Amino acid sequence: MAEIVRMPKMSDTMTEGVMAKWHKKVGDKVKSGDVMAEVETDKATMDLESYWDGTILYIGVEEGKAVPVDAIIAVVGKEGEDYKAALAAEEGAAPVPAKEEKAAEPSSEKPAEDGSGTTAGLSEAELTAKGVTVIRMPLLSDTMTEGVIAEWHKKVGDKVKDDDILADVETDKATMEVMGYATGTLLHIGVEKGQAAKVNGIIAIVGPEGTDISGILSQGDAPAKPAADAKSDAPVAEKAVAEVKEETPVASGSGERLKASPLAKRIAKDKGIDLAQVAGSADGGRIIKKDIENFKPAAAPANTASSSAPAAEKAAPVIPQYVGEEKYTEKPVSQMRKVIAKRLAESLFTAPHFYLNISIDMDNAISARTAINAVAPVKISFNDIVIKAVAVALKQHPAVNSSWGGDKIRFNEHTNIGVAMAVEDGLLVPVVRFADGKSLSHISAEVKAYGQKAKAKKLQPSDWEGSTFTVSNLGMFGIDEFTSIINSPDGAILSVGAIQQVPVVKNGAVVPGNIMKLSLGCDHRVVDGATGAAFLQTLKGLLEEPIRLLV
Repeated sequence: MAEIVRMPKMSDTMTEGVMAKWHKKVGDKVKSGDVMAEVETDKATMDLESYWDGTILYIGVEEGKAVPVDAIIAVVGKEGEDYKAALAAEEGAAPVPAKEEKAAEPSSEKPAEDGSGTTAGLSEAELTAKGVTVIRMPLLSDTMTEGVIAEWHKKVGDKVKDDDILADVETDKATMEVMGYATGTLLHIGVEKGQAAKVNGIIAIVGPEGTDISGILSQGDAPAKPAADAKSDAPVAEKAVAEVKEETPVASGSGERLKASPLAKRIAKDKGIDLAQVAGSADGGRIIKKDIENFKPAAAPANTASSSAPAAEKAAPVIPQYVGEEKYTEKPVSQMRKVIAKRLAESLFTAPHFYLNISIDMDNAISARTAINAVAPVKISFNDIVIKAVAVALKQHPAVNSSWGGDKIRFNEHTNIGVAMAVEDGLLVPVVRFADGKSLSHISAEVKAYGQKAKAKKLQPSDWEGSTFTVSNLGMFGIDEFTSIINSPDGAILSVGAIQQVPVVKNGAVVPGNIMKLSLGCDHRVVDGATGAAFLQTLKGLLEEPIRLLV
């Protein structure tokens, strides 16, 4: 069946997109995940991926043309398939099949009205003409494939305006607001709070009160309802264990078998309790867990016969027993964590990594930072100095400032430094652009601003796109040295450790020193060992003589 491709909503403020470039043409084969086109939005130019396998049967938008969100831009289906019927149906002009045309009565051409005065079973295009708006899951970042409804601000039956915020959607990088851009009544919610919906899937419908939307829902575009809570099916541990039948021990001095639950027997064994001394409280005198927990052993009678036994036999050592409870908590994987897992796994298992380590004498950098902060408008950190030094060094070593493109290698002449930042749900990498030309104060202010936006989940796609090299610093956490996975498509990443006070040899004497260890992770497809080593030597010289950053 032919699939209709619509213009996705790629940012929370996007109302239309410009088709910047088509990467496919009519007749081309596409797979799920293939980039079909580039779409220019109000914030960035993003890739439009296919979510279907098949052949491009129709392209409805020329390059350079702007179309509104949710407009039809292409059709994907089986090669040679007649897509015109599906396209006409989406546009509200579905043709009547030939066999039915003759038998149809003139009155049957008019759709039946329901009791509320609205038309039942209409298509999405026909309902749109009646003021019904279908709200779909927007594409809120370039790596997003699905979104989780974090919170609904409206419920079915509520009146909404075109500037009302309907819901908060958790993506892989941030939590963003979704607006309906429609006025009317909220007729349908297709995804419950906490559940995920694929990009372009129906999440809500807004329109005149009483409108029959069964025609849209019957098409199956709306995501499935969440499965019923399975907690009620989970067996209670004690009950499940108690129902297992096992052989019970024989009471001492009698031929009767003791009745006890397996859990009671296990606890009694752990505590060294003789079940024959325990009175059962369950049916038939059966011993259960609470009987063991409430058991108090009676004082043992004096045994004169054993008084002559060795002391070791009289009082055998008692090893205390501890009965613990095994438990754990499981949480659904967040959108951010899903993308981190996917992107880093792709990088590690695709790019051949190798690492180069070097130690930096930071004595001069410490003195320079103290002097700079005495006059700087903002506080300069060692990380700011490293970012600046990396950008300057990259200008001298363009091979390190590169990326692998399969059949070509891109050597970047600009230095956009990604700065890895830890947030509550994972990791974000906003980009300091053209860092080589910015002052330390400028870099410091920009990094601090990114840090605040990252923690508030307010970063936009334009903030994290376009890095050419990445810096990851765990020195502030006291980590001496570590290695990082390359942030694709970058060709290298620098891991920065803490500054340590250690003994060093200077001028033949052992003196206190301040050493910082760096590890350069390289993609061997674009960076060779000697190339990476030369870059580190240049970086070492800049950090050990920071005045060179001003030249």
